[in-house]
Amino acid sequence: MISFLDLKRVNARFSAELLEACARVIDSGWYIGGSELASFEKEFAEYCGTRYCVGVANGLDALTLVLRAWKELGRLKDGDKVIVPANTYIASILSITENRLEPVLVEPDPRTYNIDPGKVKGAVSAKTKAILPVHLYGQAAGMPAIMEIANKHQLLVLEDAAQAHGAIISGRKVGGWGHASGFSFYPGKNLGALGDAGAVTTDDEELAYTVRVLGNYGSEKKYRNRYQGVNSRLDEIQAAILRVKLRHLDEDNARRREVARAYRDGIHNPEIELPEWDYDEQHVFHVFVVQANRREVLKRFLDERGVQTLIHYPLPPHLQQAYIEWNGRSLPVTETLHERVLSLPIGPDMIPDELERVIAACNAFDAG
Repeated sequence: MISFLDLKRVNARFSAELLEACARVIDSGWYIGGSELASFEKEFAEYCGTRYCVGVANGLDALTLVLRAWKELGRLKDGDKVIVPANTYIASILSITENRLEPVLVEPDPRTYNIDPGKVKGAVSAKTKAILPVHLYGQAAGMPAIMEIANKHQLLVLEDAAQAHGAIISGRKVGGWGHASGFSFYPGKNLGALGDAGAVTTDDEELAYTVRVLGNYGSEKKYRNRYQGVNSRLDEIQAAILRVKLRHLDEDNARRREVARAYRDGIHNPEIELPEWDYDEQHVFHVFVVQANRREVLKRFLDERGVQTLIHYPLPPHLQQAYIEWNGRSLPVTETLHERVLSLPIGPDMIPDELERVIAACNAFDAG
């Protein structure tokens, strides 16, 4: 079976470096808030082109804490509206509702799967105070147009960059476009830890400080709590691991692009609709998502031929039980995508034989 993503094999390439990093932390005797975290935050901020990076426990916390910090700083208040893609993982929505803000769900561009800037423009109202674009599947959203809208209406912009570490649009990396960005380092991400981990990037010193305080129980110094905060910190072991893997991120992204180009050039089955992207640097291919009218039939066909696939995602947020009050909404572009999308295996460790087998299996499919 060709695995969708073999994390054991992915990480084996760096095993000596990872073991050395973990040993360094263990031998230091300092496991929370030490030099590894400080070094990773500096290195990742420089990588993204921002002044600040704050490590947190996971990607959801990164988004949630930024919105919470903006509320504490008086830049948002309960009931304010936040424009967000309807076509996204539910975490993007959860961060908004957790802060008692109102999500405004906007349809995607079916060509890129990302939020449609034209529809963002039409969704702005007097109560709109922020935009939360998502760089879905690893492709940078249309940030120049989104920032133009935000600047015109004085809106905050929080990038959900959980799937797009290293993606570039108009010469600038994601994570450095908005007023702040949230990253996930879940193990399967392009820059993945060996457990849950996340970070916030920003140029805003006051925001970075507030996020750090909120994630440390609301404490500015030990036993003195300014806010009713939470415990959301990136630990030393994960920071050390991420420092190792950050050094290899651009190389890994380049290999993912090679796999994507091989799929694009090799799959010629009219039953399978391939994704589109304008520039290679704009997409880091966290996943390679195709579409098929008979998605489940295709998935079984590929599984029988030893190709593991996944569905990102089978049910959009507005049709989830968690948001039952939205279940009657009609978002046809999003709903159609969620019925048709299928993710093929992709990773920096794929070998030519595996690529050829996936392409051959795709081309052999006949929906009947």
